[in-house]
Amino acid sequence: MTNPTAAELHRIFELQQANQWNVKASSADVRKAKLAGLKAAVEAHADAIVAAVLEDTRKPEGEIRVTEVLNVTANIQRNIDNLDAWMAPTEVATSLNPADRAQIRYEARGVCLILGPWNFPLGLALGPLAAAVAAGNTAVVKLTDLCPATAKVAAKIIAEAFDESEVALVEGDVSVATALLELPFNHIFFTGSTRVGKIVMAAAARHLASVTLELGGKSPVILDSGADIDKVAAQLAGAKQFNGGQACISPDYVFVREEQQAQLVEGFKTNVAKNLYDETGAIKKESIAQIVNQANFNRVKALFDDAVAQGATVAVGGTMDESDLTIHPTLLTGVTPQMKILQEEIFAPVLPVMNYETIDQAIDYIAARDKPLALYVYSDDEANIEKVISRTSSGGMTINGVFSHYLENHLPFGGVNASGSGSYHGYFGFKAFSHERAIYRHM
Repeated sequence: MTNPTAAELHRIFELQQANQWNVKASSADVRKAKLAGLKAAVEAHADAIVAAVLEDTRKPEGEIRVTEVLNVTANIQRNIDNLDAWMAPTEVATSLNPADRAQIRYEARGVCLILGPWNFPLGLALGPLAAAVAAGNTAVVKLTDLCPATAKVAAKIIAEAFDESEVALVEGDVSVATALLELPFNHIFFTGSTRVGKIVMAAAARHLASVTLELGGKSPVILDSGADIDKVAAQLAGAKQFNGGQACISPDYVFVREEQQAQLVEGFKTNVAKNLYDETGAIKKESIAQIVNQANFNRVKALFDDAVAQGATVAVGGTMDESDLTIHPTLLTGVTPQMKILQEEIFAPVLPVMNYETIDQAIDYIAARDKPLALYVYSDDEANIEKVISRTSSGGMTINGVFSHYLENHLPFGGVNASGSGSYHGYFGFKAFSHERAIYRHM
């Protein structure tokens, strides 16, 4: 429903609050059937999802189908396939009396609120929802108002798969999200900016709700002296093209040795040209997402303009087409820490490059700042890799590649401090929406 009143939100919440114990007591088979219904609804509306996300974001259709359809259905199926094992109690050896019994049971947290972001509007809402359902919760889902077409398709999917006493999707602007945060949910799952994450955490504190906060930050890349620069350049070009650089784990800035910088610049330029430009030199705009709205376009342009005004060199790209909010993949060299572009998360296909002399300099720079969501290191030196791991902190880390710690569903994905709280994906998503209940039985 679009822009529901506070009274309507209360009605839905109370329905789910009353039904939560029935849902909590449901068997694995019942939950798997619900998940199968969700998967079937997503598959049935796959073309509508692609069309809606394209309308909202102008993402490449291939990207939409992977991130908003195939990844979603695969994630739901992963929950179905593993739910029996995840729900099984964990037996614990007792230290008080060997004859007694003890176990840990994973039980539903209760009534959950899932607040989704705009960069992957369906994938990052239905992924957490699948985990919430697997764990036996009820849930209210709110998609961003920046993707209204996608929200309408999502509402159809949810309505087909669930009764609103189990899962309900509400549409609307920020006032709806604010009203939802006034309600005493048991758990809140939020994906978005650190700034809004603080608001969500403060609201949760009023009701002592548990939270999972998937935020962002400035994810650094360190290129060690032995790195394969041509490989790195190709991967960075692809990473910054993906979703127009609007991914929470997108590389945000790069450390490279001065003697390797020219090769990195040339490689980045070559790969961007190959990926995105035709033989006339014109960009294929259907191959890169636009910046989500005018405000974010203006924000990124201001960061870019500030860097150039303070002496940064536009080594690749630099074109910003305001008519359709397209930013061409851009590489900046000669960037220094006082520039705003190194102080704020960029969230666009713009990549600043800094030089360094020793690995300790790069480590010290990263360690002195907020802990990022992702950290990337390209190196064949095990001692340097271990030094980076032990002397920095980040939500996750990929070595000699990008995004892989996110894509591997046997790993937890989440941030730390400024980049988030808690984690999910696969089993870790089930745990995020579960309470580990200790049970001791005297025999």
